[in-house]
Amino acid sequence: MKNLSAAIRSATAAQIAAVILALALASILAAWTFEAFGYLPCELCLKQRIPYYAGVPLAALTLWLAARPAGHPALPAAFLGLALIFYASMALGVYHAGVEWGYWPGPTGCTGRMQTAASPAEFMKQLQQARVVRCDEPAIRVMGLSMAGMNAIVSFLIAALAVIGSRRADGAKAGV
Repeated sequence: MKNLSAAIRSATAAQIAAVILALALASILAAWTFEAFGYLPCELCLKQRIPYYAGVPLAALTLWLAARPAGHPALPAAFLGLALIFYASMALGVYHAGVEWGYWPGPTGCTGRMQTAASPAEFMKQLQQARVVRCDEPAIRVMGLSMAGMNAIVSFLIAALAVIGSRRADGAKAGV
């Protein structure tokens, strides 16, 4: 832990941005990989991906801004944008994990969607073919954590790093 703390304290804004980009990319790639192996996402899982779809390009832009020799005046704002995105992602992850643990009810949309049937026979066919992925039943748990719980932790780490990166970028701008 002491080495990690020292590494963070000595990291440049560009190094922090690179770690954020790597964590965000690894997270969304992991979600896609689990899906490819048959762990289908529920409605809340899909919503938890939205911050990554915004965060990965912003993290790439932040890295590009941080890698410029003189930095860039927009760099602190880019880091703060990442912090906001990933704190929101953390909140979604906590909410979904709470639904999975039964702390509060989930959205009614996790019961699946059906098209309007033309006849009772068509309705029965739709019911038989419907694949409902429930939000309150995690597809997998690793060390007791579901994907939602892992997302909450990773999102918190990314957001915290973004706050540190913003301060580092402000300090570099001020010549500190």
